[in-house]
Amino acid sequence: MQRIKNILVLVGLPAALLVTGCKSVLDVKPQGNYTTGNYWRNQSDAVDGVTGIYNVLLEEDYTGFNEFVFDNCSDDQVRGGDHDYDGVIEDFSYDASTPSVRVGWRWKYETINRSNNVLTYVPKITNIDPLIKNRCLGEAHFFRAFSYWRLLLIYGEAPVITEDDVVKVNYNKPKVSANELRALIENDLLQAADQLPESNGDADKGRVSKGTAWGLLCKLYMNWEKLDKAIEYGNKVVSNTNYALAPNYGDNFKVATGNNSEMLMAIQSVDGSGYTDFVTYHAPRNMDGWSFFYPTKGLVDEFEAGDPRKNICIMQPGDQINLGTQTVTYTADASWTGYHYYKFCGWKPAGGLNKSLKTPLLRSSDIYLLVAEAKIRLQGAGAGDAEINAVRHRASATLPVVKNGGMKELMHERRVELCGENERHQDLMRWDKAKLIDIAALYKQPKLAYDGSVITRGGAPRTFVRPKNYYFPMPQQEIDRSKGVLVQNPNF
Repeated sequence: MQRIKNILVLVGLPAALLVTGCKSVLDVKPQGNYTTGNYWRNQSDAVDGVTGIYNVLLEEDYTGFNEFVFDNCSDDQVRGGDHDYDGVIEDFSYDASTPSVRVGWRWKYETINRSNNVLTYVPKITNIDPLIKNRCLGEAHFFRAFSYWRLLLIYGEAPVITEDDVVKVNYNKPKVSANELRALIENDLLQAADQLPESNGDADKGRVSKGTAWGLLCKLYMNWEKLDKAIEYGNKVVSNTNYALAPNYGDNFKVATGNNSEMLMAIQSVDGSGYTDFVTYHAPRNMDGWSFFYPTKGLVDEFEAGDPRKNICIMQPGDQINLGTQTVTYTADASWTGYHYYKFCGWKPAGGLNKSLKTPLLRSSDIYLLVAEAKIRLQGAGAGDAEINAVRHRASATLPVVKNGGMKELMHERRVELCGENERHQDLMRWDKAKLIDIAALYKQPKLAYDGSVITRGGAPRTFVRPKNYYFPMPQQEIDRSKGVLVQNPNF
């Protein structure tokens, strides 16, 4: 994996799309003199090249941490840690220079660049198994789509760089509309679904599959308000045993069972080598962590009595936490809310955080509930009962069966099932755009700590302005570097 981080950064990364001052990929010493002319030679190069795409997910300023900051906008969590500048994310007073708004831009385009290189050069390789070649191209199409998906959700509009631009060395381009981005993502995901395997063997666990592409297509179509298409592609996941829900909800958040059938996409972190600090950002400071994300009382109270997901997901005052070498009692003063996310924490038997814990980016249960939502919105209450109850029954057979469930039941299930997984704020905005909720009124309510008091940092009522706050501003430094080619989003 490390070798690929050293190689692919040499192959035509557009300077106008990078941010300076980041560590890791660009700071390592190259281990050889590789160019596009002498690198893409055989199957090993192709597979290693694709592995280099996966490596970008480890980056702290990308899915290793920063992407999850955007859910601090929601009613489910507040910021912790020492990044005081993230307060403007919570209260919607950010601007084009806000660090969290700009730092992830670089890594999305790094992923796009690496994907474009695979799509440009792997088709020319002849010394390669056709099945491996097809898989490599499918992975590149998927990760390019995934990067544009994150750009779409965060900025709404963005420049599109494809393999044709690599050949023409054409990187300084204007942004395209949200619908043009959606069309590109759709096309890439359809190609990925055609080329990727339906499942991967043990040696390739953690690689994306057809189900990953179908699942992201379902999410794309929900964002696009193409509900029929969301059902069509979501059902490809729901009906396929390769993507069955894990037997136990907690299996998704354990090192030994993280790569199960439900985990359509997760960061393949490995303690000691090729790991993210995702678990570090979530764990309490007195338990080896950095303590950056705190659940609110509103989220904790959303769990029904007898729902085991509550104890799996949330650390609460009085909980006994096994740190490997000792058991300690969780106390309310460990965070500003009196809670932490337990589901994203793990410790090694010999002590210390276990950084082999996988970071979930897409799970089948998410797709089950999106299919249920699309059915309810198209066909009425009760149409999504089967999918909702499948998710609930997996959590516990003793939870009451949902009968004639509507959007209220669907919204509840998504909130507890996917808490902390960077879905809540996007869900609320999607529902607001469809006039199913009033997000501005919801965000006017304060966020509460465990004892019912208003959280001292990040808990004050916020003002959400439509349509401005549906998206974030494009990073000003990228606009400056483009010398006028990029134009700032409206309202900023």
